[in-house]
Amino acid sequence: MKEFTYVITDPVGLHARPAGILVKEVKGLDSTVTVEKVGGKSAQATKLMALMGLGIKQGDEVKVTIEGGDEDGNLVKVEEFFKENF
Repeated sequence: MKEFTYVITDPVGLHARPAGILVKEVKGLDSTVTVEKVGGKSAQATKLMALMGLGIKQGDEVKVTIEGGDEDGNLVKVEEFFKENF
């Protein structure tokens, strides 16, 4: 299991368009990706409505966990995606 934390910098937070792209990205991976709002709830990154339900806003810290498959390679991909989109 690999994980990283990230502070959301997007002024709108984790909103529908980039969250939808995230869902498509992680569905192509051979790992299970979970997004957790630090101090709050968590959701699998393949479930758009569950991600939106976390209510992640600018300044919130999230913990992203990658489990199974090519954890190291998928960690790099997902972390890069967060830096570019959130």
